[in-house]
Amino acid sequence: MNTATIAQPRLRLEDPHDCTDANDVLCVFDAFFDGLVRYGQDGSYIPALAERWHVSDDARTWTFRLREALTFHDGTTCNADAVILSLRRMSRADKGYTLGAPGVWYQYLGDALITALDARTVEIALARPMADLLDVLVYGYVIAPGALDRYEGGDVSVPVGTGPYRFENFRDGHDITGRRFDGWHGKQPANEQIRFVFEPDADRRQDMLVAGQAQVANSLDFQQSHALDRSDGFTRAVSLVPVSIIYLFNSTSGPFADQRVRRAANLALDRQALVDTVVAGAARPLTGFVSPAHFGVTDATGGLERDLSEAKLLLAAAGHADGLVIEVDCPTHLPDEAETLTAAVERQLLEIGISFRVHRHEDREAYAHGVRLKQVRDMCVFDSSPLSTFRVLAEKIDARARGSWWLGYDNSEVEQLIDAGRRTTSGTTRGAIYQNAYRLLQTNPPWLYLYNPLRVTGLAGDHPDWRMRPDAVLDVTALPGFGQEGKSRD
Repeated sequence: MNTATIAQPRLRLEDPHDCTDANDVLCVFDAFFDGLVRYGQDGSYIPALAERWHVSDDARTWTFRLREALTFHDGTTCNADAVILSLRRMSRADKGYTLGAPGVWYQYLGDALITALDARTVEIALARPMADLLDVLVYGYVIAPGALDRYEGGDVSVPVGTGPYRFENFRDGHDITGRRFDGWHGKQPANEQIRFVFEPDADRRQDMLVAGQAQVANSLDFQQSHALDRSDGFTRAVSLVPVSIIYLFNSTSGPFADQRVRRAANLALDRQALVDTVVAGAARPLTGFVSPAHFGVTDATGGLERDLSEAKLLLAAAGHADGLVIEVDCPTHLPDEAETLTAAVERQLLEIGISFRVHRHEDREAYAHGVRLKQVRDMCVFDSSPLSTFRVLAEKIDARARGSWWLGYDNSEVEQLIDAGRRTTSGTTRGAIYQNAYRLLQTNPPWLYLYNPLRVTGLAGDHPDWRMRPDAVLDVTALPGFGQEGKSRD
């Protein structure tokens, strides 16, 4: 039996109906579960449980036609009724929880009418237009109805879905194994068995790969992993992570309520220097509210190049010619470089007269709850995800929604574009709408934009064309086949 052993820094089983952007968790979900659609390797949406779909002209009614003869890993039938049970469960107000933010899916599906037109047809009638609904449904995993009672009781230890692998075993803190599911609807994965192994140390994950104890090692050290390039029989793949490392500005009150101060801070940054000094090159500078991988971003470089003279003029016009001191909330991890980053950013902003008074937070979950409750001083270290331009706009930028991570920013021009994007089903036209929003948010930024991390994945064998999926989730169905000795098969 050929096995793909994947060494990764995080390993746990969770409820698939709780929203997460943790790539290692999503990788496990994708192995055992399906949604109506999946991400393709190019970031497009491809059929999963649904073989095709249709959206009405007003972007309010979505119809999904399921594949024939779908079965769950427990042998029961996956039909429209089964899909609807999971969609309704994930859309409850008490579900969809992610760190600090409850009810993520509820805001999109909570007031939708989800019905079965027949055994193979699911209709979702939305209360409001949402042309980007697939951004949500791609992570709308379907659980076998017979397993839902266990999940409701908090037992997530035995995943039962329709995914490419059937769950076999879970040893908490050690590994998760699965066997290829012959009844899966897609092209069979190249590896008969999948094994996720927990190893928190990046150097040790790389050692496991080199020793043949793992065939895939995720999230390697950016610099140390160059050794793979110098070794025969290994592939070092570098991927952009669409999560954006930023500082959220408190735009409700204080200095960052002024657009000029927000833009001045952005213009004062040398982002490449931050990347080089803070994360040793393991990132790409970010000059907009989403990454270059996001839908609608075709001009991701211009508009916020460093300009100290312009930054100083803006500060002076805002009444801060003599400088100002800002209060900064900083966690001690997530991102792990938060404290080093804050010190480096302050050194750069001091060049235009902005200094920091830093407040450290060791409890990261309490910190996230504080941000959600708007208990932020002038600005705070944070990140922004997922790979959905619409969701970032709707959940974090739109002042009317006042989402969990919204901190007082108000831009009526952008909100008009959000509304236009909601109801525009043409991908080309909607992409142009989001491109306009991107440019407006460079001129009038809601956050201090910093960088997108880079992730290094090591694979056994020579695979020059292998790429991580654009959402930075390892797709186990796209892995090459590996032999028992850890070598790849041609």
